[in-house]
Amino acid sequence: MKLQHAQLPQGWNIKKLKEVCANITDGTHQTPTYFGDGFIFLSSKNVTSGKINWDEIKYIDTKQHLEMHKRVAPRLNDILLAKNGTTGVAAIVDRDVTFDIYVSLALLRVLDSVLPSFMLYFINSPLAKKQFNKRLKGIGVPNLHLNEIREVSIPFPKSISQQQRIVSILDETFASIAKAKANAEQNLKNAKELFESYLQSVFANKGKDWEEKTLKNIGVTQTGTTPKTDVKENFGDYIPFIKPADIDKSGDGNIRYDNEGLSEQGLKNGRKMEEGSILMVCIGASIGKVGFVNRKVSCNQQINSLTVKNEFCSKFFYYALSTKSFFEQVMQNAAQATLPIINKSKWEALSVSYPKSLTVQKSIVQKLDALSTETKKLESIYQQKITDLEELKKSILQKAFNGELTT
Repeated sequence: MKLQHAQLPQGWNIKKLKEVCANITDGTHQTPTYFGDGFIFLSSKNVTSGKINWDEIKYIDTKQHLEMHKRVAPRLNDILLAKNGTTGVAAIVDRDVTFDIYVSLALLRVLDSVLPSFMLYFINSPLAKKQFNKRLKGIGVPNLHLNEIREVSIPFPKSISQQQRIVSILDETFASIAKAKANAEQNLKNAKELFESYLQSVFANKGKDWEEKTLKNIGVTQTGTTPKTDVKENFGDYIPFIKPADIDKSGDGNIRYDNEGLSEQGLKNGRKMEEGSILMVCIGASIGKVGFVNRKVSCNQQINSLTVKNEFCSKFFYYALSTKSFFEQVMQNAAQATLPIINKSKWEALSVSYPKSLTVQKSIVQKLDALSTETKKLESIYQQKITDLEELKKSILQKAFNGELTT
């Protein structure tokens, strides 16, 4: 991206980073050996949030430290820039401590013409991001090369006092945005917890007319299966083919139906779950994840399904299987190997409580559905606020480095 002097106010300059930095280098290219204590060692994982995470650090011994310090010795007010991973995110060294860095981090030490705090805001601005993104190299995990970083252009006021004024405005504004964002995030968390709390209370405070049965006595249980993948004719758009990643994708039990499907031939080699069935992931990190299908589907062998009898309200049992108490049953009966797994025979022997009255079951579902709908509305509002605040930060930074930030 080529910046033009004509775009900026009088008294501003445009220079390449190599012209305003005393040093632009990176950390050690050697794979370190870590120890329980010693000298602090940072990588790009420590600056992904735009600040240095000093809580999750690793340590190297004295021998490695002395070798690495010959290459680069970070110090207070240096800028650390992630070269890969969350590329282009930077943090300022805010502690006067001795540490070393990995090759995934670039170090920028600015000259007296630019304030380190001004440089930090620039590195994290949309203007810098665009330039970094254009200069990414490599396939798979793109990264920034030092030569590319050195060629990035920074616009800045020649006056240090003007730079300081802009930094002060950004500090104050971003502190207010951070507070507003924290409030929105807390409100989002509260909205989710409100529904979760009510759901748990429904099944914790059972009435006298409730009874308990195992899943196999409530309906038909099945484990999915995958037709031969090397037979292309098994796959098509006749019926959705559900996998664990398709279940509860938005955290509300909804299913993604358009990821993959089976052909009519494929279904003959698979298993069909009727509309209104409940799907649960029964293996791996997402074990216990529950979904409710609104159409006929098939699924793979990592999923068990329950199709309840007509005498019951199927959605009620979706909510029952979504409770913490049922998840605890799953985990207590799961085999704890490399990945937790519960087979169909153990799963269908798990029990749930429910009111005998179908009318009461439907009434509970109606209340839970209504609360779920309202919760989703609140979540949408707060999530949009968070998104808007992030966009506001980008807009303010854009103005700052266009020379338009005056108040």
